[in-house]
Amino acid sequence: MADCEFEYTHMLAQDYLKFVLQMPQPGPGLGRTSRLLQDVAFSVQNQVERHLQPCLDHFDVVSVASARTIFNQVMEREFEDGVINWGRIVTIFAFEGILMKKLLQERISPDVDAYKEISYFVAEFIMKNTGEWIRQNGGWENGFVKKFEPKSRWLTFLEIAGKICEIFSLLKQYY
Repeated sequence: MADCEFEYTHMLAQDYLKFVLQMPQPGPGLGRTSRLLQDVAFSVQNQVERHLQPCLDHFDVVSVASARTIFNQVMEREFEDGVINWGRIVTIFAFEGILMKKLLQERISPDVDAYKEISYFVAEFIMKNTGEWIRQNGGWENGFVKKFEPKSRWLTFLEIAGKICEIFSLLKQYY
């Protein structure tokens, strides 16, 4: 079961990066969870990029290894209080997108498969640190989708925006 959950989370992380990179996504089409995650996380990502650009300009992502280091530092601080919720999980995906864009901006010769490596370590983090919480809170379909369906999206967006601001205040400590 854990392997299936990891693969599903990895697919969500990879789908999100493909969306950020505007890569075609062949196949039968995205599932409802992936589409909803893309909408919510990208909206948050855009807000963060707009409001915190000066902070984002002060850290360098020149390789997948540097993206992993920055990701781990920020996420360790973000989750050190032990609090997990869907808003925080969405911020993981938004931050993944920001790191991917920074990598493409700063890397001299971008590796076309960098998104695969980044989505893999993001999925590892999610499963290791929030996997049990996700299972206990309805999983992706019965938890995440129900939380972010359009009827409750505005309140949820405000919750996520607050968490994003917290993440980037942590970034200021490092960069």
